[in-house]
Amino acid sequence: MPPAKKRMRAYDSTKIRTAVLTQFGAVRETVAGLTPEQLARPTRLGDWTVRELAAHLAMVLGTVHRYLALPEPARHEVPLMDWPFATVTAAGQVDRDTREIAEAAGTDLGTLFARTLAGIEESLPSAPDARLVPSRFGAMTLADFMVTRTVELIVHTDDLNDAVPGLDVPYDRQALAACTRLLADALAVKAPGASTEVRVPPYAVVQCVEGPRHTRGTPPNVVETDPLTWIRLATGRMDWATARETAKVSASGERADLSGLLPIMG
Repeated sequence: MPPAKKRMRAYDSTKIRTAVLTQFGAVRETVAGLTPEQLARPTRLGDWTVRELAAHLAMVLGTVHRYLALPEPARHEVPLMDWPFATVTAAGQVDRDTREIAEAAGTDLGTLFARTLAGIEESLPSAPDARLVPSRFGAMTLADFMVTRTVELIVHTDDLNDAVPGLDVPYDRQALAACTRLLADALAVKAPGASTEVRVPPYAVVQCVEGPRHTRGTPPNVVETDPLTWIRLATGRMDWATARETAKVSASGERADLSGLLPIMG
């Protein structure tokens, strides 16, 4: 696992908490209106249907309340920038947990989402940012864990929109920004250096890849794309070649090919 950067990007915890609840609210409202036919549609996530995807979205937020109900760990184990690289190790367990939740909920996803929201509204307001929570990968601060929830919610909201044409669940701007920035910073951790500038306007600019460092003017190697395309690339929803062929990404310079560095999250 790549080491975490010494200098971390700062996130406003109040804004992050609001963004997480806002994004979850948008998903909850949309899921409540899905028909049985829509819930049975396939997704791009293996053999998950929309019903499993919806259950997973509830689980993403439900873990906050569940972890806060557990004893606080004794020591901090997982820096925020380690999290994107650790997620692949839990894929099997996440799949099993999601299927169990979906099976238990059956067709009553509304109750599942209502119970999830009630839980977090009960436990989150009084929990301090520095409180440690026992995530799947080790103890994290609550503030860092909430940033990871923006990634989960935005990525899977995009999966939901992809699975049901015309759904158009909105993306909370703050949640989208945090998700974009965390995944951009993860690229810089994975490929440290300053020869290539990756721009994801309006949310993120990072320098990465070993090579000559530019000090002024336009850097010799530049990659630019929009937030959702970047998130799809970073999570394996889109491959580099497709993004280039469809003009979703512009890349110039001999070190501007990121194909060997993507995806970041498995």
